[in-house]
Amino acid sequence: MTYKNDSPLTHFDAKGDAHMVDVGGKAVTERTATARGYVYMQPETLTRIVKGEAKKGDVLAVARLAGIMAAKKTDDLIPLCHPLPLTSVTVDLTCLTDPARVEIVATCKLAGRTGVEMEAMTAVSVAALTVYDMVKAVDRGIRIGDIRLVHKAGGKSGEWRPDEDSSA
Repeated sequence: MTYKNDSPLTHFDAKGDAHMVDVGGKAVTERTATARGYVYMQPETLTRIVKGEAKKGDVLAVARLAGIMAAKKTDDLIPLCHPLPLTSVTVDLTCLTDPARVEIVATCKLAGRTGVEMEAMTAVSVAALTVYDMVKAVDRGIRIGDIRLVHKAGGKSGEWRPDEDSSA
């Protein structure tokens, strides 16, 4: 199996069977990854979050903790992910208007042999699900979306940022 640029998919062997990639021969380097996503909601719901009026508690604080915890458990949640000794996980949540939404940005760091993209993406995803869970009683139309990797650095491939025009 290959990507459209003809690079092989690393989680498949020559027979096409899924396997965990052997990273033992890779150099240990500083690696970081940042992901971003949004939780879209009614303006009234966002106001409740900002004012601290959610019945379940401080939505942003709980979602931040959930994101950090999720990054640390990524290898338990995503098949074939390596357990990683993360040195830093940050999860920032910002309330934005027009449209009403919570922006979630997670950055994961380590010194290791493989990247931390999945940990950053998992942190954003679980933080977003936590926001949803904490306010779903007042807004069933909440939508989670636009979760994507926005930066990675380290390893053989070096630094990467998405083209702003790309949907990838």
